[in-house]
Amino acid sequence: MKHLVNVCWMYHDIMDLYGDKGNIMVLKKRCLDRNIEFHLDTCGIGEQKDLSQYDLIFLGGGADKEQISLIPDLLSRKENIKKAMDEHTFVLLICGGYQLFGQYYIAADGSKIEGLKFYDYYTDTGKEGKRCIGNIILEADLDGLKTKIIGFENHGGQTENVKSPLGKVLKGYGNSFDAGYEGFYDGKILGTYLHGPLLPKNPQVADFVITKAIQKRNPDFSFNDLQPLEDLFEEKARKALLDRFQIK
Repeated sequence: MKHLVNVCWMYHDIMDLYGDKGNIMVLKKRCLDRNIEFHLDTCGIGEQKDLSQYDLIFLGGGADKEQISLIPDLLSRKENIKKAMDEHTFVLLICGGYQLFGQYYIAADGSKIEGLKFYDYYTDTGKEGKRCIGNIILEADLDGLKTKIIGFENHGGQTENVKSPLGKVLKGYGNSFDAGYEGFYDGKILGTYLHGPLLPKNPQVADFVITKAIQKRNPDFSFNDLQPLEDLFEEKARKALLDRFQIK
């Protein structure tokens, strides 16, 4: 049976900070290498799209200016996004996208950006302009898939009240300076501050996202049903960083 992954990249033209488009490139390559059909659509401000028709929604990161510019359009899509999530469309959120699914985000200038309020977490700004910057490594359990997630964080936002974090921080900061945990995962969305971009350094996470997308149309599909790929260069890159920080 040939599978299909139908993706909608939201606000692709303004929410692409730190090379987030690399995540889309990795998803496409890993699908095509397995003969999985991959369709990419985009959704900009004012475009009419039924997001519930997609298997995966992706929203990347952007600066405060970009987030402020898109928030009226995003909020107007709240019911449609909820419908998509309720119908098992998986959602991958990076940085600003992650923040906007919570209660609110306080920008660097002190202005309050209202979020979609799907979750209880909220994001304040770092005091005195301080930011969480540097390499970061997490220990995560994704529906039984235990993996170390490697990335780079650069965020002033301090996300608090996260009840279902993506992973435990082994190196770096996380959701806030003293959080000890990073990101958010609840089975419906995976939100994280990890840039770099995220997926090239984490082939298991990429395959997990592909699995979740396929499961919308094929609920019995599992991670182990994916054809294995040779991740020689990805594993060398991961090993170099894990060795640098002496993490086994």
